[in-house]
Amino acid sequence: MREWIELQQRLVPDLLEVMAKRYVILSQVMKSESIGRRALAAALSMTERTLRAEADFLKAQGLLEANAAGMRITDAGRRLVESLAPFMSELSGLSELERLIRDHFRLREVIVVPGDADEVRETKRELGRAAGRVLIRSLQGGDVVAVTGGTTLAALAETITVDQPLKGVLFVPARGGFGESMDYQANTIASTLAKRTGAAYRLLHVPDHLSEDAYQSLMHEPNVREMVEVIRKSRIVVHGIGDAMVMARRRKVDARTMDAMRAEGALAEALGYYFDKSGTVIHRMSTVGLRLDDLETAEHVIAVAGGSSKGEAIAAVLRYGQDDVLVTDEGAARRLEAIIRQERQQADC
Repeated sequence: MREWIELQQRLVPDLLEVMAKRYVILSQVMKSESIGRRALAAALSMTERTLRAEADFLKAQGLLEANAAGMRITDAGRRLVESLAPFMSELSGLSELERLIRDHFRLREVIVVPGDADEVRETKRELGRAAGRVLIRSLQGGDVVAVTGGTTLAALAETITVDQPLKGVLFVPARGGFGESMDYQANTIASTLAKRTGAAYRLLHVPDHLSEDAYQSLMHEPNVREMVEVIRKSRIVVHGIGDAMVMARRRKVDARTMDAMRAEGALAEALGYYFDKSGTVIHRMSTVGLRLDDLETAEHVIAVAGGSSKGEAIAAVLRYGQDDVLVTDEGAARRLEAIIRQERQQADC
């Protein structure tokens, strides 16, 4: 594909420029769901006159529609954007970035969406859509899919679409719930995914943060133990990655433990485990649900995280070595690229 793009750039560069401009317009409208022309022009750093001409063309092609609330992308426009995504990724250099990260961390696949979730809120929804596409094509009949909580996984649940109901698929929470907003708890995300895809779901009604005594007591409950056995047999696991100290505060970890974690270099959190820069587990929560050991038997482990501030945390979790697929954004990917380049320079010294 790269050779074909280079030939097109030499022969008809204007064609690629126009295509990229129209693709960006459609992508931005899809991210925003509904947006006025003035706001769209500002978001794309484009004059309203230029945008009006392009929008009129896209509406004539049946790719955009407009009403009093603003512009929206049509189903045909959405399908076109999704079909063009691999090509546009190659054109913008994201594919090369994906290959670099994939090869360095020995992953099966890396998907990088444009943007930085730290700067543009809609980028997180794009992360969710991309992760949803990966999940759908990984599914088989009878699958159990374990999902964690968090805002990025919530975006996945809110944006996932299917052509037909996923009968026989079971969504489960990877672990107990946070003591925070219900919208971001693993139980809520599992049920939302099931409802949007026509699949089934089961819930785990236990707190996320437990004392060792409470954990042991709960694990002796037949209903809890049976549910945990189902969760630990998941063929697919989809999880987020968090900053260690941010996640520790959310889980109300005591100050003494946080100081100890900080002293040991805690950098990242996933599935209730805390990792240092090298990917070594330095602390774990007493939580009911999926354990890191269970990832060894899962066939697909999909990590979803974005934002340039998450670069080091993502690298730490990837170094642990249990993930197969990473779905991230350009902001985090550029930070990962810098980390990889630095490591290679140090290795050459």
